[in-house]
Amino acid sequence: MDHVLVALGETKEEREVRIRSLFNFFDAANNGYLDYAQIEAGLSALQIPPEYKYARELCEVCDANSDGRVEYHEFRRYMDDKELELYRIFQAIDVEHDGTILPEELYEALLKAGIEMNDEELAHFVEHVDKDNNGIITFEEWRDFLLLYPHEATIENIYHHWERVCLVDIGEQAVIPEGISKHANRSKYFLAGGIAGGISRTATAPLDRLKVVLQVQSERASIMPAVTRIWKQDGLLGFFRGNGLNVVKVAPESAIKFYAFEMLKKVIGEAQGNKSDIGTAGRLVAGGTAGAIAQAAIYPMDLIKTRLQTCPSEGGKVPKLGTLTMNIWFQEGPRAFYRGLVPSLLGMIPYAAIDLTAYDTLKDMSKRYILQDSEPGPLVQLGCGTISGAVGATCVYPLQVIRTRLQAQPSNTSDAYKGMFDAFRRTFQLEGFIGFYKGLFPNLLKVVPAASITYVVYESLKKNLDLD
Repeated sequence: MDHVLVALGETKEEREVRIRSLFNFFDAANNGYLDYAQIEAGLSALQIPPEYKYARELCEVCDANSDGRVEYHEFRRYMDDKELELYRIFQAIDVEHDGTILPEELYEALLKAGIEMNDEELAHFVEHVDKDNNGIITFEEWRDFLLLYPHEATIENIYHHWERVCLVDIGEQAVIPEGISKHANRSKYFLAGGIAGGISRTATAPLDRLKVVLQVQSERASIMPAVTRIWKQDGLLGFFRGNGLNVVKVAPESAIKFYAFEMLKKVIGEAQGNKSDIGTAGRLVAGGTAGAIAQAAIYPMDLIKTRLQTCPSEGGKVPKLGTLTMNIWFQEGPRAFYRGLVPSLLGMIPYAAIDLTAYDTLKDMSKRYILQDSEPGPLVQLGCGTISGAVGATCVYPLQVIRTRLQAQPSNTSDAYKGMFDAFRRTFQLEGFIGFYKGLFPNLLKVVPAASITYVVYESLKKNLDLD
């Protein structure tokens, strides 16, 4: 620790007073030790949100004998180890060895770690750490910024810590992490998300096919007759009809949605006066609009998938994808590829709003009544996300039924729907309210396995691709 003391110009006695004061700050009840609740309260007072889970991790890394209590000597040992760790990386970044980190030195260190930042982001990083606003970072400022960060202080981890503290979190439902558009490994994140989404959709493909078949039936629809009909016409593979296109569109849809969100977030932030936190309403508008842009971009693939799933087999053979696409183009025209787009887009923002509201409500309820104010773990978050997604999907389901009916029906037939309102009117007249919820049960059945499979596969791939 002598090198650190020299860098700070701090005597051993001064350092002892500083560490003891920090310990006493957390030990507000004067227990003589720290527990999880005290650490969480202290971090919250330092404006480190509990959802980062630093309190639990900090408690574990300090508690050497695992008795649930952090004595002062354990806390002091953590401080010794962490300050030495931070000093070493500070020295590695400070290539001029003048006891300060210049913005260009920080930029070079980030670049070597595969992280690209523009001038505005770099200035924001330095500004957040540089407490006296002189444009450089001293070791004391570096230490104070990272002292309570419980993970290994690599340059990439430090960047992610700053990113979480300073930038906008797009929510627990996001598959792709915040800031990935600037990250050198963004292709790996998209690969992980694309594979996870593809596996999830393939595993739940039979339920998706069944849902679509039920949605387009104007007569009384029930599950078992539909299952029997699919089996008799196409066999086992019939339950996976259209899944190839469903899997293919996962990656481009996610990429377009994410990049559109990044762009819209920046526009909204500038409109609000260059705010870095655009707030819940801003995220809702940006997320819903990004989803609409992505949906519009890949919509022709979605329409073709629906036609594949609903068209009859000819002699036991499914129409070829190319033939079906050409028939739509020449017989119905290019506009036919966008039939049903309007109801599809109309459901985007209300779905996102309902999903976000339900998720936050369920998360708060689980924290208050089940976890006794502890932060929800991954499984609880997954459960909250699953239920909120199901609630959102149910509320906007009538729009999905109308969209599917418009997609499945050729536009050049005599009884074709004239548009969205005509489809709503005829569905209500012939089938009543229940017509708007055909296929809802298999749709809800696939929510739990789809979310679970996506989560498990994505987390596994992140580890295998070294993205943790």
